[in-house]
Amino acid sequence: MITVISATNRPNSSTLKVAKKCFQLLEKKGISVKLLSFEALPYEFVFSDLFGKRTETFQQLLDEYIVPVQKMVIIAPEYNGSYPGILKSFFDAIHPDVNRGKKVGLVGVASGRAGNLRGMEHLTGVLNYLGIHIMPNKLPISSFLTLIDVDGNIVDENTLRALEKHVNELVAW
Repeated sequence: MITVISATNRPNSSTLKVAKKCFQLLEKKGISVKLLSFEALPYEFVFSDLFGKRTETFQQLLDEYIVPVQKMVIIAPEYNGSYPGILKSFFDAIHPDVNRGKKVGLVGVASGRAGNLRGMEHLTGVLNYLGIHIMPNKLPISSFLTLIDVDGNIVDENTLRALEKHVNELVAW
């Protein structure tokens, strides 16, 4: 099973649009896949789960989306030249043994020109420290708002091909 993670809790985000497309591409291949949007994280997560007082809601999310999988795709938006703090907090709240040895594909999403390349490098450092293997080909998606239609669907053919290639590499890896 593969979990696709939309790594922001911002409602109706561009990140979630990309995550949903990755989910659809994996599902179309017959892969067992789940989508975890950080919008589903409990509000108190940062204030309790980080300090050993795990909430039942957070534990259920881990048991469903993180513990049983061997591969993940993390869709990370650019926040202040890096990745969202909620993503760092998420990994801080999980014992490193839970994810050690898992494989992760990274997709960066930004409205600017670099597609969150710097954020994916920062995230790679943290995930490597945790013993998580990162797929060598990271996918930066730049100028995202120009790639979608008024309904939020990705319509840029090059971006769609790049997403499909990324998904295929993760499945084969």
